[in-house]
Amino acid sequence: MADPLQKIADNYVSKKKFSGIEWQIEKNGAYFHRGRAGFADFEKKTPIPETAIYRIYSMTKPIISVLALQLIEQGSFNLTDPIAVYDERFSSMAVLHASGKIEPAETLITVEHLLTHRAGFSYEFIMGCHISPYYRQAEIMGNAERDLDGMMDALCSLPLAFHPGSAWRYSVSTDVLAHIIQRATGKSIQALLSKMIFAPLKMVDTSFHLTQKDLPRLMSMYGTSDLESLPPITPPKHVLKAIDVSEKHPIGSKKFCRGGYGLFSTLSDYASFARMLLDGKDPSGEVILSPETLKMMRPNRIPQNELPLRISYWPLLGYGWNLIGRIMLDPSIAIAPSNFDEFGWAGAANTFFWVDPKEQLTGVIMSQFIGSGVPLIEDMRTAVHKALEQS
Repeated sequence: MADPLQKIADNYVSKKKFSGIEWQIEKNGAYFHRGRAGFADFEKKTPIPETAIYRIYSMTKPIISVLALQLIEQGSFNLTDPIAVYDERFSSMAVLHASGKIEPAETLITVEHLLTHRAGFSYEFIMGCHISPYYRQAEIMGNAERDLDGMMDALCSLPLAFHPGSAWRYSVSTDVLAHIIQRATGKSIQALLSKMIFAPLKMVDTSFHLTQKDLPRLMSMYGTSDLESLPPITPPKHVLKAIDVSEKHPIGSKKFCRGGYGLFSTLSDYASFARMLLDGKDPSGEVILSPETLKMMRPNRIPQNELPLRISYWPLLGYGWNLIGRIMLDPSIAIAPSNFDEFGWAGAANTFFWVDPKEQLTGVIMSQFIGSGVPLIEDMRTAVHKALEQS
């Protein structure tokens, strides 16, 4: 088992495609494979430290979504609640169509719309989206100095790309969800996460900010793109170039908090979160998500006519979307080996996780490269499935 995954990772590092790569695969609650390749800093050839810290970008989303489901279980709010109940600034949204027509939104945005990215929001980097330029102008993602409430103040003045519930578009919906969670509970996202997810799952290194003593464990960032820039017409070449993302993804700011990105985490911390998604329990057997909520969480919620899902260039072939991320509906058209009902998500800097209920398997792969054009994740997952067949 050791050779195929290690060989793939070593090869990518030797070809200067990635600086450092780590992975952890578990089956039936036990290690199936764990390894690492490369360096924390490629130029300095700094070894990857134990419990290396990564910016996980959009792998923040499933954690915030699970928090929302926990709060739904507790009665803090409901899936069907209009978010305008908690923030009236979202009570009179307008829709700007690609044709230029502007009209009032036909329905209010709900919590479910946020969880499933069907609210009408977008992102700066979505290729071909007619409202993305407005997001760039308003620095919706680019201004890390704003708190969540300030981000919402800018966002609610912008038009939606479509009527809520009528389409799917990857978006800032989970940032809005984090804001609504704070409004509904009167508590900070950081405090809620610490109490309800991080402490019970022993995710001791997962946070929105780092202290000085954490910095030696932070992996260097590489890449070829800026998430807030105008997307290029063709995907950029994959070049291992060090980049500084601290202005938009700050390190030590205790004010900075988002829902769609922003967390720092480690391989072992995120593996603990992924493991919980199989049965809803923490290591001591206490329930994080009830069996009923897991059953509600996992199924696809996107109509057939809105598939395949697409993020700019990249179609999510075979996947639908559940309440926390992608869900495999048709393995026959997937671009990497998968099973029906496999689910999970990824981050912009080449972090990735998946949960496979059929195999009782979880996997987490960590690296730090924004704008990758090479199939590291697909190659690693293919090697895992080959090893499963041989075991």
